[in-house]
Amino acid sequence: TPYGSTPIGQPFDERRVAAWIGKAITMKGDVVCSRDLTIDGVVEGTIEVGQHSLMIGVGASIKANLVGRVVTIGGAIRGNVTATEKVDLKATGSVEGDITAPRFAMAEGAVVRGHVQSGNKSPRS
Repeated sequence: TPYGSTPIGQPFDERRVAAWIGKAITMKGDVVCSRDLTIDGVVEGTIEVGQHSLMIGVGASIKANLVGRVVTIGGAIRGNVTATEKVDLKATGSVEGDITAPRFAMAEGAVVRGHVQSGNKSPRS
């Protein structure tokens, strides 16, 4: 079919439909996505995926603040990262900015230049 492998009139399997910014794409501005998003290209501005997952691929270059449920970073980030569940910084990832999340994982070789706030959202008194 001209629009992919799903014949017209049949429902798409949403698990197979991904939001993706490829390596050949450079974007400037605000990116707001209502589903999981993978970025392999260059983005400058802000990136918000709400309660969805955000994956920054190896080789991606991001100058933006990131907001999502789970943020996985394999590329370079200049900006703050906020996750409502977890930030996972891979060995190839780097963040120049602050990271805020209830859970934070950092692989050997990853780089953070900024503050990390992780753990319970509010301290117990």
